[in-house]
Amino acid sequence: MKKGYTIKGILLSNNNWVRFAIKHRHRIRSSIFSTINRLLSCRENTRGYHQYSCSNPGCTFTKKITHTCKTKACSSCGRKATEIWIEKTNKTLPNTAWQHITFTMPSVLWDFFWCNRFLINYIAMIAANCVKSIADKKGVIPGIFIAIHTFGRALNRNVHIHLSTTVDGVSKDLTKFQKLYFDHQALKNMWKYGIIDLFRKAAKAEGFVITPEVNRLLNNTYTFKHFLDDLSKQKWVVHCNKSSDNHEKIVGYLGRYVKRPAIAESKLRHYDGHSVVFRHLNHKTKKYCNLTLSIEEFIGSFIQHIPDEGFRMIRYYGFLANRLSGKLLDVVYKLLGQTKKAGELLTHFADMIKKYFGYDPLSCSVCKYPLLLRFIYFGRATCFFNFSRNS
Repeated sequence: MKKGYTIKGILLSNNNWVRFAIKHRHRIRSSIFSTINRLLSCRENTRGYHQYSCSNPGCTFTKKITHTCKTKACSSCGRKATEIWIEKTNKTLPNTAWQHITFTMPSVLWDFFWCNRFLINYIAMIAANCVKSIADKKGVIPGIFIAIHTFGRALNRNVHIHLSTTVDGVSKDLTKFQKLYFDHQALKNMWKYGIIDLFRKAAKAEGFVITPEVNRLLNNTYTFKHFLDDLSKQKWVVHCNKSSDNHEKIVGYLGRYVKRPAIAESKLRHYDGHSVVFRHLNHKTKKYCNLTLSIEEFIGSFIQHIPDEGFRMIRYYGFLANRLSGKLLDVVYKLLGQTKKAGELLTHFADMIKKYFGYDPLSCSVCKYPLLLRFIYFGRATCFFNFSRNS
């Protein structure tokens, strides 16, 4: 392969994905098969295409625009989804002070979320409740949005929560907008208690799996309960950024992660058919370095962060919650003396290309006349690999 390297190219090269899937098919979730199949068919004719021709009668130029996969695992589709989410979110959020808070947990717990995938569905609510409980004591409803992250920059497992909240909110009687303060220590204590309580309850459920790393520590005198008791005595990290009036910066930061693959293709440095080298920031040294993984290690690390079908990586609470926002957002804007941001979202691919790349893809490359849509071919997602997990 020549630079630049792509995830799709690496998966297709030497049948890397097929060989990996055959070897590990009984361990791969169905959502991963579905997502990778769609990724591998992205912009292929079999997925379908729009056929255009020039509107100038004297020009014979035609253009075929193939359909995309629209998966989070695809860098190009992920970028479009990211820009749409950023634009939509910025148009929704009121102009007020926001605070970004990162909730982390001890690394020994990360693997539990792969052995017991239902657990990851609860951690956003636990983080939101930490903020909401403080606000509730003040009689205030803040606006909160949360991104669930499962990965670190080295494609490793690292389950944590990015939460952004207004540092003020609407009073419960809907008559005023008042300030809030989130005590750092209180947030840490509530977060630690919430996560450990989640594990205590989950451990009583049938089918709960204890990771091999932790299971090796357990015996008749040191049980899982003792393990959790020890965790409760450790220092947990909750990082509170300073409040900012620029919510667009926060939204832009989160957008880089929630709608895109676990690794940006710009980080891929080398692929030789046997291994992949990518660049990442080492949090301990605060320096950029290259990490080399075998093909099998790279694919395994990449696909493990593909979410289950329908799983929502972004969630909203407080006056941004779906069941409340229709009523409360109007109140918030009124109390702040603001009007909702007008303008339609740029959801069409041609509008986005014109905005971000500076050219019109629906303009004839020869005579610059507008292109006209002639027909649409509706294809299908190419099944490059479709083993049943039970086969």
